[in-house]
Parts: sequence; structure tokens; C-alpha cells
Amino acid sequence: MTFERSAEIEAIKRELDHPVIDGDGHLIEFAPLVRDFIREEAGEEVAARYETMMGSGQRFRDIPHDMKTRFGAFRYTWWGLPSRNTLDRATAIAPELMRARLDELGIDFGVLYGTSSLGLLSSPDEELRRAAARAHNRYYAELFCGHRDRMEPVAVIPMIEPEEALAELDFAVGELGLKTIVMNGIAFRPIPGAEDVPGAKWIDTLAHDSDRDYDPVWRRCEELGVSPSFHHAGLGWGSRAGRKSYVYNHLGHFAAAGEATCRSIFLGGVPNRFPKLNFAFLEGGVAWGLSLFAGLLGVWEKRNVEAMEHLNPAHLDRGRLLALLGEHGKGPIADRLDRIDEGWLFLHDPEDPGGDRDEFAESGIAGPDDIEEIFTKRFFFGCEADDAMNALAFSRDTNPRNAELRAVFASDIGHWDIPDFRDVLPEARELVEKSLLDREQFEAFVFGNAARLQLGANPDYFAGTVVEDAVAKRVD
Repeated sequence: MTFERSAEIEAIKRELDHPVIDGDGHLIEFAPLVRDFIREEAGEEVAARYETMMGSGQRFRDIPHDMKTRFGAFRYTWWGLPSRNTLDRATAIAPELMRARLDELGIDFGVLYGTSSLGLLSSPDEELRRAAARAHNRYYAELFCGHRDRMEPVAVIPMIEPEEALAELDFAVGELGLKTIVMNGIAFRPIPGAEDVPGAKWIDTLAHDSDRDYDPVWRRCEELGVSPSFHHAGLGWGSRAGRKSYVYNHLGHFAAAGEATCRSIFLGGVPNRFPKLNFAFLEGGVAWGLSLFAGLLGVWEKRNVEAMEHLNPAHLDRGRLLALLGEHGKGPIADRLDRIDEGWLFLHDPEDPGGDRDEFAESGIAGPDDIEEIFTKRFFFGCEADDAMNALAFSRDTNPRNAELRAVFASDIGHWDIPDFRDVLPEARELVEKSLLDREQFEAFVFGNAARLQLGANPDYFAGTVVEDAVAKRVD
């Protein structure tokens, strides 16, 4: 079969003087082959559990409505893969077909994340989780052999326990030679005392306030030359645990998950301790990143360890307070000044109730310049082509400190929100047509930032690819 570009894509490609890198496309795994790999890794019983999990929609329907919350059951993605567009469905499954269509789509190089593997990263079944990660990584390495000059499949690294992450990093990157990784950005932990309630979980975000030490994992990433990316869903968290509507749960959930992991990594000081690593937070857009960036700048100004002295109860002049209230609080307040100690400790306890008084100490930052450096150089934000908020990343006039965040073009091909793979690049180009991005910014969006994400940890990431020369010439 041959595939021709549309006139619209052809016009876009003629205008561009740089390649297009898809920083977050998706492949759809062929389940029978994954099952066979799982059976080879862990036996038929575990493979059967994988097959059951792949049909988990039936289990959701079987739980009585009034019991769903107890079991942590919520309405999640249904009818999530291309169906009417059979060509697109087949394209996401078969690497050879995907390669044959990349030119038609206007994409020069694609970074392809899995689909079924992403859900399995957080499976509470450790035996299945580890076997599935191993099987999927074998799948990616074997099926994409011979195609990696145009497409790079992404290894899955389960992060529920640091030990399993280290083992899979060594296998997927060290042995198989995969050079891109995705991790679950959170780990669900049972709430002590409620272990018998399946839905009772707390969220460990892997860095700040984690009971586990993930530094060996970040260190191994540096040693192996891979930049952590996070593609975790926020479905089932808080108000996104509805039993009736996937749409209700879906809206904003990737942003919520990315924000939680990003906030934890930043305040946990991971970027400072591991300066070679970049971090990508995928599929949630960039608006939340700007909000977190602005929030951190504002909170630093008011709650850094020196600024907190303005709030230190030791500095309150109690005598003057009583005098002022006696003079200006006549009536109900003045009549009760002898009872001022009632509720005195509310938000005013002179003894810290617990924790470090310098709440930025763990982050290792010394001020706003450090916050800006991390958010503009080390953090990357996966932005789907149809997200109108993508332009905010480049809006220096309105962004705090005139900053520009590193938005990465993400096609999301393979999933339900892309009815036709051929529409993705034209949708991304609309930002230029609407004068929201200039040519240089568009180049950063669809090419440079995706390259910079990987080059920090691995300067040779693009060696042997069709974009190697362009990256060397155009990406600093």
C-alpha cells in the first residue's frame, strides 16, 4: 500500500525547514503476543490473570452500584480505540504500517508509548505487574527492531517499589537497549488500619514525603542515560472516582496526575540532586504547569524560611494587641478580652506542630531563579495538538518572569481522541495560523523541545535516526 499526504500536510511540510518529532504517540499492543510473552516470563496462571485484567470492564459491571466505592471501582475509559477508522487501528498495531504512514502524517520521527502497558504499571498484583512490564518491553524491542531510525518505542518501568524499577531499568535499557522510559508517577498505598477496604488508598508521589527511597532509581536513570517521563492517569482520585460517567472522571485527570508528580519531584529536590535528568509530564497539557510555576513563585515569596518570620507568633506584641482591641474592639470583642487565650493557638502555635520550618529545604532551591531554571529547562510538558492552551507555554508577556515552558508536541495517535491520524499536524499548525505562535516557537513545539527532553541524559539519543543531522545542527 502507498499513502499520499493531503494537500494541507504537504503545504505545511514545504513551509517547514525542520523535522517534526512526535513526542507522545501511541501504539496498541497485540494482546495475544503480549500474553505469550507473559506466559514465558511467569507461567500460564499469571498470563491468565493478564487476560482477565484486559477484560476488566465486565468486572466493573458485576459490582453492585452501592459497593463500587468500597472496592475503588469507578467509570473509566470505555470505547477508547479507533474502530470506524480501521486503517488507523491497524496502523497503531503494526509497526511496519505505522512506518509506512509517517510521511503521510507529516511526522519524521515518533516516540511511541504503549497503551495496555500504561494501565498495568499500577496493578496491585506485583507478580503480574512485573511480568507484564518485562513482557511489554520485550514486545517493543522485538517488534520495532529495524524501525528505530523512524520510531522509538518506550519502555515501561513500574515504580510501586524502587527495587522493581531498578530491575526493569537494567533489563529494558541495559539489556534490550531501549532508550526511552515511562514510569507511573504515583504509587497507591493501603491506608493503615483500612487494609481490608480495597478502595482505601493514599497516594505516594515518589519523591517528597515518600516512605520509599527512590534516589537509587533516579541515579540509575542518569547512569543509563534515560530521562524519566510520566504518563499516569488521575482517574479514580478524589472527585474523579465517579461511578456513572467516564467523561466526568476524565476531564483534567492527566493534568492532576502530572501536577502531583511534578510538585513532588520539585519539592523533593530530585532535579537538584540529579542534574543530568530532564522530566516529562505527558498528555495533561501545559496550563497546569504554568499554574504550578506561578504558585511556587508566589508561595516562595511569602513562605520561604526568612519570610516566615513575619508570621512567627514570637514576634506578636501581645500587650499592644490587647490595647488596640480594647480601644477599637468596643462591645462584644472588648468585653471578652479576658478570654483571648481561647482559640489562641489556631494558626498561631508558637511550637511547630511537626515538620521542618523551612519547607523548601528539601527542594534545594535558593530562590525564584532556581524555580525558573527547573521549570524552563528541566521540566517538559506533553501537549496534544488540539489543546488550545498550548500557546500559553510561549506567552512570555503574560507568564511569570516572562518565562517560556517547554511544551512538547504530542499526537496521541492510537487513542480515542484522534478520529483521523492525518488531522494531528494541521491541528498543531493552527497556533501559527492564529498568530499565537511564531515560526521559531512552532519549531520548538514540534521539534526542538522533544529533542531537548532526551538529549539531556543521552547526547547520542538520535544517532542513527533520520533526524540526527537536523538535531545536531538546530538543537542547542
